[in-house]
Amino acid sequence: MSSPDIVSILENSKEFDRVRKEQEDILSEINKLHKKLQATPEVVEKPGDNSLARLKFLYTQAKDLSESEASISNLLINQIDALLPTGPQGQTRRRIGKGNEQKRKRVKTESDISRLTPNMRSQLEACASLKGEQVAARVTPRNADKDEWFVVKVIHFDKESKEFEVLDEEPGDDEESSGQRQYKLPMANIIPFPKSNDPSSAPDFPPGKHVLAVYPGTTALYKATVVQGPRRRKTEDYVLEFDDDEEDGSLPQRTVPFRKVVPLPEGHRQ
Repeated sequence: MSSPDIVSILENSKEFDRVRKEQEDILSEINKLHKKLQATPEVVEKPGDNSLARLKFLYTQAKDLSESEASISNLLINQIDALLPTGPQGQTRRRIGKGNEQKRKRVKTESDISRLTPNMRSQLEACASLKGEQVAARVTPRNADKDEWFVVKVIHFDKESKEFEVLDEEPGDDEESSGQRQYKLPMANIIPFPKSNDPSSAPDFPPGKHVLAVYPGTTALYKATVVQGPRRRKTEDYVLEFDDDEEDGSLPQRTVPFRKVVPLPEGHRQ
C-alpha cells in the first residue's frame, strides 16, 4: 500500500466531511424557513417576498450536495477496493502499478464530473467564468457574530474543492496586515454582481426591498432598503437607505449603481 494512495483517500474523506457539514448547514436553513412559513404562511403573498424562491434554491443545493456525497462515497469505495488483496486472505498483495493508478484517475474523473447533475455542472462552469471579475464576498466564517461582505476579485475557482480564491485589492485601514489580502471561500460566500454593460440583466428590486449594496466611496457591502429603482428613474442607479447610516435623526438617501446591488442573503447578520 503506497503513501500517495492513503493520502488520496484521506483527502477525499475530508471532502466527504465538508460536504456533510455543508448539508447540515443547508438543512438548518431549510428548517428555519419552514418554521417561518408555518408561523406566517401569508408572508408569501407579500410583494417582494422571496421565501418560496429561497426554499427552492436551498432544496436544489441539498439535492446537489446529496449527489456529491454519493459520488465521493463511490470514489472512496473504488479507491479502497483497489488497495484490498484480490486473492484469499493471507495471499501476498499484488503491487499496484501505473495501470491501476490510471484506473483510479479515470474513476475519479467519472465520479467528480460525469456523475454531476447538469444543474451542478452549469453552476461550476458559471463560477469558473468569474475569473478576473469583481464579486461580493463574505469573508467571515458562518459562525461569526456578524457578516462582513467586501468587493473582491476572483483569481481562481477550483471545480473539485468548489472553492474560490479571491483577492481583496483595497483592504481597509483596520486590517491586521497592510497590502492586498487573499481568501479561499466556498461557493456560498460569493455573490456575482450584475453585468455592468447589461442593466436589463440585473434584478429589479422594488421599493421597500432589503438588499446588499456597496456603500458609496468604499468597497464594503451593507444592508440597505430600496427607495427607488433605476428603471422607474430611467437611470442606472438605485436610491437606497443604508441601515445604521443615520444623520441628524434620519437616514440619508444614497445613490448606488445597479451593478453594485445584490440580493440580501438569507439570515444576514450586521
